Amino acid sequence: MGKLSQDYRWLLPSALEASDPGRRSTRDWLVDTLVFCLAVGFTVYGTWDLLQPEPSFLVAQGGSPAWLIWTDFWCAMIGAIGLWWRRTRLLIPLAIYCLVLSTFSVAASVTMVAVVFTVAVHRRFPVLAVFFLGTAATNIVFPIIRPEEGNSYWETTAWGLVFLLIACLWGMVVRARRQLVASYRDRAERAEAEQQLRVAQARSTERNRIAREMHDVLAHRISLLSLHAGALEIKPNATPDEVTTAAGVIRASAHQALQDLREVIGVLRDDRPEGAPEPPQPTLGELTSLAEESRSAGVKVDLDVAVEPETVPAGTGRTAYRIVQEGLTNARKHAPGAYVRVNVAGSAGEGLVIDIRNPWPIGGTGTSIPGTGTGLIGLTERAALAGGRLSHGRTPENEFALTAWLPWPT
Repeated sequence: MGKLSQDYRWLLPSALEASDPGRRSTRDWLVDTLVFCLAVGFTVYGTWDLLQPEPSFLVAQGGSPAWLIWTDFWCAMIGAIGLWWRRTRLLIPLAIYCLVLSTFSVAASVTMVAVVFTVAVHRRFPVLAVFFLGTAATNIVFPIIRPEEGNSYWETTAWGLVFLLIACLWGMVVRARRQLVASYRDRAERAEAEQQLRVAQARSTERNRIAREMHDVLAHRISLLSLHAGALEIKPNATPDEVTTAAGVIRASAHQALQDLREVIGVLRDDRPEGAPEPPQPTLGELTSLAEESRSAGVKVDLDVAVEPETVPAGTGRTAYRIVQEGLTNARKHAPGAYVRVNVAGSAGEGLVIDIRNPWPIGGTGTSIPGTGTGLIGLTERAALAGGRLSHGRTPENEFALTAWLPWPT
């Protein structure tokens, strides 16, 4: 529905308009039984009283012939029986029947009130307005056909309009209350649906974050494996000690890669608070261990961290660690054996700057590993999500430079 339909939804028919009477609730059965008994009882008692020599039924009808009283009885009884279907689409035909009946019927008074009330509850306001005007018109005709003893024409008409107005207002109040309850229920259902959508989006975001973690962690480890395996391949005459050392590094790197993979995949099984960072989550203080790990693989790393790692926000530190990790991995892939300089500097309020440089590779001596190039794309996205920026490329000094700036709030 559009906004206009939502704003004026109270004018629309309720779901009860097309409901099946066989699907009534226990409360509906009790109410319908009570209304039916009242309508039938009033019809029987009113007719019996009007047939007495001196009727005392409410306000006695003077001069009503017997045939009119009996006609009133049978017509009113049909209307009372029709009240069983007042919750269905037969309400409008029943209302039209009672509208005609109200021009002369006294016995159908309760039936008429019930029908007016039902129309006010279950039909749109324009339908109620038309029905109200029609009933008001028949109320003007009624005192002419069935004059009351002791009351003038205008008194009878006024009292009829009062009862009609009370039934209409009562029904409108009930309808408004039901619409209010329905709107509350609709809001609750919409809020629940929106919550489920937010949960689904959070899961999707978390999967993307886990995928980035898996790439950053495993690419670093696997590049070490590839580097040492390549060294063994190009040195078939390596000494037993060199083979043993390389095999040990390969075994340790493979073991660490599996351990990191278990930690990353483990986040799919753990229940953690919403928004909490997922392991493994290194900090800026672990850059020294990262550099030592690369040096053990034969990479010449010059690490210069000009900030206190403890003062850097955790989120910024994690992002900086991943950038340095990916920079060292790229250096091993594309420029094995090159001298890599890593500088980390900055201050609160000015931001954190990470600068990684190594000589531009010559002759295509780098190790070919699937997925080359995707790491820098992921780092650019990671830096942007952190509110920073990242650039990379060849410098005039024939170096490959990877530079990132990350926000560091005061």
